[in-house]
Amino acid sequence: MKKILVAEDSSVIQNLTKKILTLQNFQITSVKNGEQVLQKLNEESFDLILMDINMPVMDGIECTKKVRNLSDEAKKNIPIVAITGNARNYTMEEFLANGINDFIPKPLNFDQLVEKVRKYTS
Repeated sequence: MKKILVAEDSSVIQNLTKKILTLQNFQITSVKNGEQVLQKLNEESFDLILMDINMPVMDGIECTKKVRNLSDEAKKNIPIVAITGNARNYTMEEFLANGINDFIPKPLNFDQLVEKVRKYTS
């Protein structure tokens, strides 16, 4: 079973994402900010990170940069898909330059979510 780390400060989006992806047989771990992402990565491995861009404590861009600088080869190369309500503020080039593989705009389209998760975990 593929393991997904969901970094999202909105409980509503976290819960919906968890429900949708659990139904698709993914194992979901949820955290509220970038600092917690790094803590979780320290404890276990994941197949994909769904990363909200605007989070308290440490945002998604800063967190992604830190993930990409980890010493563990497998962990530093985990696919990261940004979830953002401000996709217009970033170009795909900017996401890629910061180490983000792809993005899903908010409000979330759950078919698109499942499709992207499958793409990066298959």
